[in-house]
Amino acid sequence: MKILSLNCWSQSVNYHLFDWSNKAILAKGTIDRVVVGDATVSHQVTGRGGWRIPVDCPDHHRAIEVILGMLVSKDWGVLDSLGEIYAIGHRVAHGGEKFTRSVLIDDDVVAAIREVEHLAPLHNGPNLAGIDASRSLLPRIPQAAIFDTAFHQSMHKPAYIYPLPYEWYERYGVRRYGFHGASHLFMAKRAAVLLGKPPAQTNLITVHLGSGVSLCAVRDGLSVDTSMGMTPLEGPIMNTRCGDIDAGISSFIMQSEHLSARDYTSILNQKSGFFGITGGMRDRRQILEHAAAGNEQCRLAMEMEGYRLKKYIGGYHAAIGRLDALVFSSNYSPMGWNVRENALSGLDFLGIRLDRERNLRADREGGEMLISAENSKVQVYAMPVSDGLVFAEDVVALIAGTCRDHMQHEYSFSRPDFVMPWKERD
Repeated sequence: MKILSLNCWSQSVNYHLFDWSNKAILAKGTIDRVVVGDATVSHQVTGRGGWRIPVDCPDHHRAIEVILGMLVSKDWGVLDSLGEIYAIGHRVAHGGEKFTRSVLIDDDVVAAIREVEHLAPLHNGPNLAGIDASRSLLPRIPQAAIFDTAFHQSMHKPAYIYPLPYEWYERYGVRRYGFHGASHLFMAKRAAVLLGKPPAQTNLITVHLGSGVSLCAVRDGLSVDTSMGMTPLEGPIMNTRCGDIDAGISSFIMQSEHLSARDYTSILNQKSGFFGITGGMRDRRQILEHAAAGNEQCRLAMEMEGYRLKKYIGGYHAAIGRLDALVFSSNYSPMGWNVRENALSGLDFLGIRLDRERNLRADREGGEMLISAENSKVQVYAMPVSDGLVFAEDVVALIAGTCRDHMQHEYSFSRPDFVMPWKERD
């Protein structure tokens, strides 16, 4: 049983082909610079190596054609025909309040995703483009939507309503939704296993580290708060996104710089965060190298990141009460040891103590690792996360009619004998 997962962004498409019967990845890759020109596909086949090939991708329809062509290619393929693909799972950034779990895609689901496109215009549009292309190219294959926002629909109103005119929530759906749901779900389930506790008795803070960064407060296995809001802009500092800022800055800068709402939003998403503070750098290794060489703005960026993560961790500890563990994703962000060290330094008073050697070893060796000190009251883990595995398992469960609320559904990674034979880096 072969499951294809697709993650379509405005200018890129990530893909994984799973052999579900053998719980393995057959192939994976990324097409970069979709729409903008000079696109390339980076394609990897398990056990055979990888290739980087220039391609013509003026739109997402063509990008999906390229991916399907790579999978059946005589030189780079892993399938004899596209008929071997059993189903396709699509990452969808925003499901609004309608979707609390993954669903099979039909015309009504597509229409519902379009209805909330205004809540994530930079994400839902490309997600829909990938869905439309896949349904057109492979109309007989079942396809499913896996929503970033679904895991966080367990939040209560005090956590998700903004202190704004309430009619904005009623009229436009302005509220906190949260993102990176598959990543936080994976970490929550795996942490419960490592702690030897049922998920429903587990209190955690999970931290997704990547180009986007988000934290989640998990009480009794459920998301009760998360740092990203109506859009993925809110939260800590990110590679190019600003994170939390004073709302009053928006009108001031738009008036002072004569910016349109579109241009201003583009700056907050693409030219802020590390990129804005350092004057154009977004790669963590580069920023750390320049900070070590005395670049004050790079040093400032690192200090700001650690400080803001620390504030979130302290706040979420207060929100959930007893804390069993802190969990950091370890495979989406290079130099994660530095982030963890900066974020957790000085938290001894909360019973959180990092073991520096274990923390460094986690990046060198990979895999799930306890990185807290022996005398830490709260356990701290670094773990590789597989969003694609969550997608594939949801797709299989949907087709089998066994997909339920995540608290009632047993994922393979929620079992003690689970071993993840692959690593992902996006």
